[in-house]
Amino acid sequence: MRKPEDPPSFVVRTESQKAASSNGFRLEHGTSNGWLRFASTTSQVGVWIAGASKDGPWFLSVDRPEVGAECGLSFASDLKCPGVAAFSFDSLQGLYNALERIYRLGVSLPDAPLKAYRAAVDDLPRGTEAERLTVQRVGQEIFRRALLAYWGGRCPLTGITDIQLLRASHIVPWAKCETDEKRLDVHNGLLLSALWDAAFDAGLVSFTDEGDAIYSSRLNETTIAALRSSSVDKLDALTKFHCENLAWHRSRHAFV
Repeated sequence: MRKPEDPPSFVVRTESQKAASSNGFRLEHGTSNGWLRFASTTSQVGVWIAGASKDGPWFLSVDRPEVGAECGLSFASDLKCPGVAAFSFDSLQGLYNALERIYRLGVSLPDAPLKAYRAAVDDLPRGTEAERLTVQRVGQEIFRRALLAYWGGRCPLTGITDIQLLRASHIVPWAKCETDEKRLDVHNGLLLSALWDAAFDAGLVSFTDEGDAIYSSRLNETTIAALRSSSVDKLDALTKFHCENLAWHRSRHAFV
């Protein structure tokens, strides 16, 4: 594998800056061994970018292992990098796509929505049922924004991207969660179209660890056929944390 230019040329530096800025990483923090360091005011992950030449390949490193694990990219294990994981791309477009995904993970992985929630509700009263419902609505809106970021604003089953038709579906419902960490964890949620959300929330459908839909015996064949016809894919990119919560959902609704 080719190594990063050190120091980076004007073209490599400029293209790295453009790629970072275009994907939310607008804070520059210097250069080390050919790697340019960038951060964001909104995404809780730092990145390094480097290039072997103006024609590539291009390199990316991240400072959080959970982001590296969930970004869906193959690790460049033989590349010495300043972060905890490194990736290599033949083209700038590959770098741009990876940065977009990593930015979204940085604003949605568990500690980010939890911090936003605590900041938003810290001073809100909770003495009455109406006040507690207000706090819950704030949390659910933060959770929705986090799921939109995590899933890229797209229902993974139907491909629908119109946010008016997308629902933030808790796997373990808000009221059943014992902690705020659980309530605000994106791994305890799915971004589903309205129809699939209604079926999932009612326990009429669930999903295997492989992401395949399973249907309740309470549904008739016409309804199942309608659900299947609206689905263009199965749930992908499920983590072990999603699977733990889906196991609860399957058990709760007698799928196992």
